Amino acid sequence: MTEHRRDSPLVETDWLADHLEDPAVRIVDVRGSIRPSDAPKPWYAPKRDAYLAGHIPGAVYLDWLADLVDGAAPIQMTVARPDNFAALVGRLGIGNGHTVVAYDDNAHIAPRLWWVLNYYGHPAVKVLNGGFPKWVAEGRPVTAALPAHPPATFTVRVRPEWRVSSKEVLEALGDPTVQLVDCRSPREYRGEIGRGNRKGRIPGALNVPANTLVQGEHKTFKNPAALRALYEAAGCAPDRKIITYCNAGVSASVGLLALTLAGFPNATNFAGSWYEWEDDLENPIQVGP
Repeated sequence: MTEHRRDSPLVETDWLADHLEDPAVRIVDVRGSIRPSDAPKPWYAPKRDAYLAGHIPGAVYLDWLADLVDGAAPIQMTVARPDNFAALVGRLGIGNGHTVVAYDDNAHIAPRLWWVLNYYGHPAVKVLNGGFPKWVAEGRPVTAALPAHPPATFTVRVRPEWRVSSKEVLEALGDPTVQLVDCRSPREYRGEIGRGNRKGRIPGALNVPANTLVQGEHKTFKNPAALRALYEAAGCAPDRKIITYCNAGVSASVGLLALTLAGFPNATNFAGSWYEWEDDLENPIQVGP
């Protein structure tokens, strides 16, 4: 059996298989799709139909485009309001006493839920390493039966250190104790393509794409030593405050999870990311290599 570290943001498939009937565990399916920024819209989509066709036993479903975002906010993909989020997960049977295991099928969206729960004061959350594809490849059980967990109470306790704003990023530009990490593709980083109205990157940011943090056909996360070497080679130092960003705070959450695995103690998420940054035309941008 794979060792399960209590302080790790990941769990392995064998651990979850042993805890399917554990009443203290709640499993959340957040499968969805993200298309490249040079592909035709829509770039983002949920996969509720895939969940209904088959999911890990006991898993509830969260629509990452409806349940994890505030649709009324002026900035696209803004995190869901705390009261709405708490009411929703409570209805699904997730309370403050549960350990949440989130999974997807692309190693991107489950880390976003991991970040949301941590930001809202629920650190007892793990990402299933390898997600649904690895689970299925190992011949583990899948069901179309919908769970009926009793409602639970989820109380939000915002942890502000998990999130920074555009204003805080602007104030950090040029600060040698802070390092920005752009988790998008190199072409987006260089400003050749983009999802927003403006193209480019935040000045001074390093580029560590989210897809370089995982490996293999099931997109499992690289081991902590490999992740640490990758970030240090890019120019990140453990004694700096590291701010991750992408377009909408999703790949940024992947980067934040990887930095956590790698042992960087002071990392946070610019959750509004490029959509929030470009919204203020006074915010500077860089393009090119």
